[in-house]
Amino acid sequence: MSSASNPVLNLLKVTYSVPTEQGTLDILKGCQLQVQPQQSIAIVGRSGSGKSTLLALMAGLETPSTGEIELLGQALSPLNETQRAQVRANSVGFVFQNFQLMPSMTALENVLMPLELFNQPNARQRALQALEKVSLAHRLNHLPSQLSGGEQQRVAIARAIVAEPKILFADEPTGNLDETTAKQIQDLLFSLQQELDTTLIIVTHDMGYAKHCQACYQLNHGQLERYEADHHD
Repeated sequence: MSSASNPVLNLLKVTYSVPTEQGTLDILKGCQLQVQPQQSIAIVGRSGSGKSTLLALMAGLETPSTGEIELLGQALSPLNETQRAQVRANSVGFVFQNFQLMPSMTALENVLMPLELFNQPNARQRALQALEKVSLAHRLNHLPSQLSGGEQQRVAIARAIVAEPKILFADEPTGNLDETTAKQIQDLLFSLQQELDTTLIIVTHDMGYAKHCQACYQLNHGQLERYEADHHD
């Protein structure tokens, strides 16, 4: 494990604004955060507070208006989109609320995609192993439309962990699932975090879920604040 002085993620006065007809809308106003290796972090906040935007910025999917984000020691602002994609390909997994699977591809092909995109070695073997980790080895050749919501999210998680990322982002990963399936997906993400020794950052509206993380932050009026979610460990 890296020393505490080497955060895997560092947000320095990050702002994010978008132009609207009424003028500039400030979504994030100077967010600060340090995340250590193998930590689990939950980000909560009301709907529309900018949680998904913040997560996309952390993962290098978006760029901040001002401020800096350092991902695994690499400042993201000097990088172009191709270079940021390369950082993500090697070190970052991302799980979306609505799965974002390719409908015309089988489960195996969806998991293979990020590896093949960057010509990673042993792609097929690694994709098979990832699907095995999420208990879907028997559904390799099924299309997303032939899978339940929970199974689709498992495929999406397999795709996110296939490169054994150092940091795993999950944006409302249980938002589209029933309560029982949601609990299974929560448990799966935490067990994979342990197994892969990875950092887990989750955006969620589920306070029960947030309590299981080592630290919880609330996004409130564009500011990120430490939130004490009564832990019952």
